[in-house]
Amino acid sequence: MPNLTRRSFIAATLAAGGVRAVPMIASRTGGRRILTLVYDKGLGMMRAVERVVP
Repeated sequence: MPNLTRRSFIAATLAAGGVRAVPMIASRTGGRRILTLVYDKGLGMMRAVERVVP
C-alpha cells in the first residue's frame, strides 16, 4: 500500500472525482477539452489539468 501524506491523499481524491465529473460536463456543454501538464510544487511532481473551453 502506498504511503500517502494528507496532502497527497486529498489531491488523489480530488483527481479521482475530477476524472468522473469532467467527461459528463464536457459531453453536456459540447466544448473542447484542453489538457495541460503543470508542475505541482506541493506534490513535487507533474499533474494533468483538463479544461473545457466553449
